[in-house]
Amino acid sequence: MEKAEYVGELSLAMTEKARWAGQRRAPLRTALYMVGLLTILFSATLLPPMGVAWWYDGMTVVMPFAKALGAMLSLGLLCWLPVCRFKVDLRNRDGFVVVVAFWVLLSLLGALPFMLTEHPHMRLVDAVFETASGLTTTGATVLSDLDKLPKAIVYYRAQLNFLGGMGIVVLAVALLPMLGIGGMQLYKAETPGPMKDEKLTPRITETAKNLWFIYVGLNVVCTLAFWAAGMSFFDAICHSFATLALGGFSTHDASIGYFNSAPIELIAGFFSLVAAVNFALFFLAWRSRSLTVVFRDAEFQFCMVVMAGIIALTCGYLYISGKLPLWESIYHGFFQTASIITDNGLVTTGYPGDWPFVVPLLLLLGSFFGGCVGSTCGGIKAFRFLLLFKQSLREARLLVRPTAQIAVKVGNRPMSDRVMQAVWGVLFPVHSQLLLFLLRAGDDRRGSGDGVRLGGGLPEQHGGGIGRDGGRFWPAERCRHLVAVGVDGGRAAGSLPAVVAVPA
Repeated sequence: MEKAEYVGELSLAMTEKARWAGQRRAPLRTALYMVGLLTILFSATLLPPMGVAWWYDGMTVVMPFAKALGAMLSLGLLCWLPVCRFKVDLRNRDGFVVVVAFWVLLSLLGALPFMLTEHPHMRLVDAVFETASGLTTTGATVLSDLDKLPKAIVYYRAQLNFLGGMGIVVLAVALLPMLGIGGMQLYKAETPGPMKDEKLTPRITETAKNLWFIYVGLNVVCTLAFWAAGMSFFDAICHSFATLALGGFSTHDASIGYFNSAPIELIAGFFSLVAAVNFALFFLAWRSRSLTVVFRDAEFQFCMVVMAGIIALTCGYLYISGKLPLWESIYHGFFQTASIITDNGLVTTGYPGDWPFVVPLLLLLGSFFGGCVGSTCGGIKAFRFLLLFKQSLREARLLVRPTAQIAVKVGNRPMSDRVMQAVWGVLFPVHSQLLLFLLRAGDDRRGSGDGVRLGGGLPEQHGGGIGRDGGRFWPAERCRHLVAVGVDGGRAAGSLPAVVAVPA
């Protein structure tokens, strides 16, 4: 009898195991479950703009946000409810597909407030571009007369920067364990850099929470600094969102140049550099109660040396060329260099049209450098450039001593071949995508340089220009779909084609 019961229990366990194994082989249901859940969570982010609309603009602006919230919530429930009883077991492949699909879906759903409000009442492609630019912290815009827009729309644009800075998927990773779902695969798919497998804490949800706590804390400090420097509290909040996220969406057409204030530009430049530092270093510094861990980091040192060099070149050229007096050359040059290289995109008075052409061109090229891995900046990242530099030195030494065993080290830590392969693996799709958009968008018949900025900047999440339009760009009809895809493609960093091409 006992043996029969044991056999029955074993058979039941094997049947249950086989049932779950069969479910785990359903990637479509996994994707629907996760995308639906993430969409439901994202719908809650429309509540703050509704509050701003109620306070500043009235019910005529509240209702479009309420309708957009209802649409997002309904779509999320429509995706999630049919598979809500499905046991989710995320794999790395699922994580990449979910993250890319979610970013594309957010670009579409997030466009609803722009389309439903009476002003600006944007067309679909324009609204999608504006949303994608905000969420990916690119900072390029098709909007004008920002000072006349409803406050809720202006705040919503800044909030898109805020959510896209640290990454709304990373925020979701911090919340998903409350629903019984792990998020390591989503975190790895969302986080850039070849060292993404490393954890700051044993649980990935704690890592995500700590990063967001630091991010929000820095936004609070930045807001207070802008407020103390003379901004209104509303402007201070919106510009802190844009600065720490390195998103570049301002509340005014003239961007930071609207305030014509040296302290504000210095604050914006400083926090742009802060946002370009690996946020994991801030966590380690907080835990050790010392900034030593930040200053000793090899990537941080390399990044700051490169940025200091470009800042010095910019300030020096502005002064030597006679364009600006010494003090204005210093603070304008410092802010604008920090803003463009970190892919922030906020601009000062007269940039870029009234500046010597070589300076915007230098800063555009510098924007490909970006900042540290684990920061909110775009670009290729300093860590990859550092590894490539050290790899070049290694190859040069091997020409002299072919049989030598020379390791590529960052600090005192040797890098594995897997890390080097990851660096080379990401460069090909990124540069292929960059070349494609540069060739297509470079057909600039106006001769203003906007095509170069469009093709070179958007895939790297950089919205600043070198032509007369600067940080704002009105795409030609033939390029409207292209730029929207280019912005989202820059966020995906070429990962989706690689994932789709790899067999399961």
